Amino acid sequence: MHIILGGTGHVGSAAAHRLLAQREPVTIVSRSPEKRAAWEQRGARFAVVDVLDVDALRAVFKSGHTAFVLNPPADVSTDTDTQERRTVAAILAALDGSGLRHVVAQSTMGARPGERLGDFSVLHELEQGLRRQPILTSIVRAAYYMSNWDASVPTVRSEGWLDTLLPADLVMPMVAPEDLGHVAARLLTAPPPREPALHSVEGPRRHSPNDVAAAFALALGKAVEVRVTPRSGWLAAYRQLGFSEAAAGSFARMTAISVDGAFPTPASTEHGAVTLQAYVNRLLDVR
Repeated sequence: MHIILGGTGHVGSAAAHRLLAQREPVTIVSRSPEKRAAWEQRGARFAVVDVLDVDALRAVFKSGHTAFVLNPPADVSTDTDTQERRTVAAILAALDGSGLRHVVAQSTMGARPGERLGDFSVLHELEQGLRRQPILTSIVRAAYYMSNWDASVPTVRSEGWLDTLLPADLVMPMVAPEDLGHVAARLLTAPPPREPALHSVEGPRRHSPNDVAAAFALALGKAVEVRVTPRSGWLAAYRQLGFSEAAAGSFARMTAISVDGAFPTPASTEHGAVTLQAYVNRLLDVR
């Protein structure tokens, strides 16, 4: 049995779909029961568990032999770093004594030690915690999610603007969540590594916000321009989106790392199949 934490999200659901297509047994773990019926119709088991309930999560882990884990994003109106460190600690505690043979964990190419660096520092702590425990572990380090552009759709459609905090010509690795899920599914069904293994995953090509605007323009058949928020406006931009002061600071520092060139782009990465144009076309329901 493969346990998929966050199985109703973008990456987790892609992993679960791939496993079910291979007739592998799957248990979806979610804190919400809303999608239970749909997943059970597909042949999956469904467990409603809050990740902070360590005993309940460990009980689900005990029913499987492998697990895909990712740290669920905190509500941005809270202190996200503090909340996400709590969930990291809970996941690691639930793995203790679970009897799992292999864990595949979702992380980021930007993972690094530090304070108040958002996912970069929180997921580094998840990686380090997994390395300290005895279960064989594979870590998937993801490029910049193409799904980060999903929220741009209303403005792109209505105004023809693609808003971003990134320089318009900044080329960086991007990846579709579907590709990450497929890598996770492959690792879950493969023999586990003897030592913790890193797998950096990006899409077929690297792209800039200018490229993203061009993909939207082609899909919509109209001009789309990039509108860049200067660094001096980052905190205000996050606050306008409903981020708490603490979360806005963390995300601004994470953005600065990416913009200033410290976001690592490994020379050796695994390339997924979903192109940026295909992702945007699907997002806009354009065929």
